[in-house]
Amino acid sequence: MASSPGTRLLSLWRRLSALPGGEWLFAKIFARTVPYSGSVRPRIKVLEPGHAEVEIPDIRANRQHLGSVHAIALMNVAEMASGLAMMAGLPENIRGIVTTLSMTYHKKARGTIRAVSRVTVPTVTADQDFEVIAECFDPSGTKVATGKVLWRLGPAR
Repeated sequence: MASSPGTRLLSLWRRLSALPGGEWLFAKIFARTVPYSGSVRPRIKVLEPGHAEVEIPDIRANRQHLGSVHAIALMNVAEMASGLAMMAGLPENIRGIVTTLSMTYHKKARGTIRAVSRVTVPTVTADQDFEVIAECFDPSGTKVATGKVLWRLGPAR
């Protein structure tokens, strides 16, 4: 059976992240694999089954007209963290797709934003919905947003 996207990403992360420039190279490969998510220039800082941390820079392309990180850039990084944390822990025969995204914004987001997601990956035997939380923090550690991502999980067809 072919490996799942999450399994392939985790394997690649484990090979590259320990090397000099490996995180940068992994980010480039990830951005090429998932072009829209790559548009916010993510840097994966932690990737293991059930845990992911992803940073996006505070650059002009990620800002809105008021000078803070754009709401959709925050949603994008939260979705990435939730998906990486969960997909890296799913068995190869299970697939997942986002069905609902919601975001609560707590304060203006400035500086490099780190999205953190920790999840206990469920046992999946049939199609099911599963919610994953990703919290976004500014450089001082202040929570600026919380994303809730509903994933539809099920056996690969």
